[in-house]
Amino acid sequence: MTEVRMPGMPSRLAFVDALKALAFQLIVLHHLAFYGPMSDHAYLLAPDLIRWLSQDARMAVQAFLVIGGFLAVRSLAPDGVMLATHPLDLVQKRYLKLVLPYLTAMLIGVACAAIAREWMVHDSIPGRPTLPQVVAHALLLQSILGYEGLSAGVWYVAIDFQLFALLVGVLWLARTIARGSTIPTISALLVVTLALASLYYFNRDGAWDVWGVYFFAAYALGIVTYWATDHKKTLGWLLPMVGLVAIALLLDYRPRLVVALLVALAIGLARIYGWLENWPRSRLIAYLGQISYSVFLVHFPICLLINGLFARFAASDPWVNLAGMCIAWLASIAAGALFFRYVESPAQRGFWRTQAPPGLRPMH
Repeated sequence: MTEVRMPGMPSRLAFVDALKALAFQLIVLHHLAFYGPMSDHAYLLAPDLIRWLSQDARMAVQAFLVIGGFLAVRSLAPDGVMLATHPLDLVQKRYLKLVLPYLTAMLIGVACAAIAREWMVHDSIPGRPTLPQVVAHALLLQSILGYEGLSAGVWYVAIDFQLFALLVGVLWLARTIARGSTIPTISALLVVTLALASLYYFNRDGAWDVWGVYFFAAYALGIVTYWATDHKKTLGWLLPMVGLVAIALLLDYRPRLVVALLVALAIGLARIYGWLENWPRSRLIAYLGQISYSVFLVHFPICLLINGLFARFAASDPWVNLAGMCIAWLASIAAGALFFRYVESPAQRGFWRTQAPPGLRPMH
């Protein structure tokens, strides 16, 4: 997440890293369970677990949305006033930060799909890409234009970009129409208004799920949590947020919103009681959180390749395929670590060294 590093602002938040690490592991396992054929054979050994991973573990994406909003507003407007003076530059930098590693991962995905296609026939393998499809992915428009994703989960990168651009636009509008001490209030009102529109209308209609506004309610929970807990404010500042979401759930119960609310409350409590920056104290968890975007980008091609390998050369024995799923999970983390070291990290260092204005540095 691109952030303006304020004096005394830590570069990493241990509690957020832990949430990211957990959520991304669940998404990797979800895709392993949802996209066979290894999970099809292993299902006999743990039907309840594989069923839960394939259906319900995907709600971990709500954690990404909440964390995304929390980190974005921490970067852009910690006090409710947008710090940057050129909003389009922020959007451009966000696009490049997301897309440079993303396009590299898409090339890996196309190559892995081509290999897997030689080893097995399965509906989890993406079709051979067309030029318009590749261009749509590069512009983060594949879902809007109706193209099949070149990898599982790539829709989220496009949604993340849309949400960031929406927040930048709202903060810029608040600074444009308000003056002085009223800007934070107007920023909050605009964010809450858009969040309510998402919560009570857009998020209730699946036809909107290719647009960021569908997900803005969860994203806004992260934004509001940051502002509500600023300067160690009490838990009471979070109660209006809980009330509005509770009313929305009474009108239309959505488990994904329950997950988003719980994640927002966990982050809020961690910040209020001082856990956010220093707990848990684990280098491994911190590292898993740091490489989470890289793991997210490359895990599906790696899982697809190992699925094809086991389909072609291994038996259909459930235990063999369960072992294959475990190998794919660990291989995804290892591949993500390599991708972070050799692709994401160098790309971001090079990009920010040459492009970022004074005072602006990348913080993940």
